[in-house]
Amino acid sequence: MAMTAEPCDLYAVLGLSPEATQEQIRRAYRVLVRQNHPDTRSAGDPDDEAVATTILQQAMAAYTILGDPAQRAGYDRRTVPQPVASPRRTRPVRRPVDADPPQPTIRVGPVYWRPSR
Repeated sequence: MAMTAEPCDLYAVLGLSPEATQEQIRRAYRVLVRQNHPDTRSAGDPDDEAVATTILQQAMAAYTILGDPAQRAGYDRRTVPQPVASPRRTRPVRRPVDADPPQPTIRVGPVYWRPSR
């Protein structure tokens, strides 16, 4: 069974917030795998098994992205709303009237380097 799209919120799949650390992400993933893996869950209702399989696949997809810091950063840029910076108003720089007159420009010619002997 192949997954066609990633879940809406990968952090919600793992039951975490976007501020979670890598260690918290790893632990939440491991808990979900232990609870929903076919080898560790008790055999029962086929509907429960289908739900557990879906949860397991979503957890694996979420951990694939959130477990890697580079992929997580890309996911965060795409999905987590970033704070909007307010536009800065710039004011013109006022020069005091009694300021010193401007100094003459210093001009420098070519510099010749000679190795020391």
